[in-house]
Amino acid sequence: MFAASDFLDLQHCAHSDLFADCAYVWDVLKKLRLYFQNHSFGCSGSFTCAGHPYIAPGVIIGEGTVVEEGAMILGPAVIGKRCQIRHGAYIRDHVLIGDDCVIGNACEVKHSILFDGCEVPHFNYVGDSILGSRAHLGAGVKLSNVKLKQESIRARVQGKEIETGLEKFGAVVGDFAQIGCNAVLNPGSLIGRRSRIYPCVNWRGFLPSDKIVKENQIFDLL
Repeated sequence: MFAASDFLDLQHCAHSDLFADCAYVWDVLKKLRLYFQNHSFGCSGSFTCAGHPYIAPGVIIGEGTVVEEGAMILGPAVIGKRCQIRHGAYIRDHVLIGDDCVIGNACEVKHSILFDGCEVPHFNYVGDSILGSRAHLGAGVKLSNVKLKQESIRARVQGKEIETGLEKFGAVVGDFAQIGCNAVLNPGSLIGRRSRIYPCVNWRGFLPSDKIVKENQIFDLL
């Protein structure tokens, strides 16, 4: 339980080797910084700059991706093919973004892995998190990654807590999951495949696959 395969189709991640030997899906975040240090990612493809975004050395961008005016990509980061990096996007350190992804206006992403087809389109914060294939964040969604007491983060599952060994850990959002506008996922949240969290919900803990959360009440997805 809570292996990467429980949440994610690794065929939709160009860096699936990162998940090898991870007992829990969140363990991959412990390996991300070293992965950038030891891995060769090649060169950028033929991408387009619409205006004058800031792209730091150490950023690899795939063919067909468009990076708009006002975007800032500090890196190190790897961005896949045919992505949209829109005006005002802020991509910080140690970020892996798959193909066909959207990082939109006023969105910040750091130390995270986004699988193919993710949409992070409007006013989102994604810190120390993993987003599965076709996962979608509504406008204003925040994946909070630090506890107020700055303690090590524990995953809450059926009244029990699992120590993650991480002081920064936002969320795992499974394939095809959708998070409604202005919802907040508290540190260590785990969202199963195809599940939906309605707007303005403040969520903490594990949500199994194919569920709907409305006002923190859980329903089966029909």
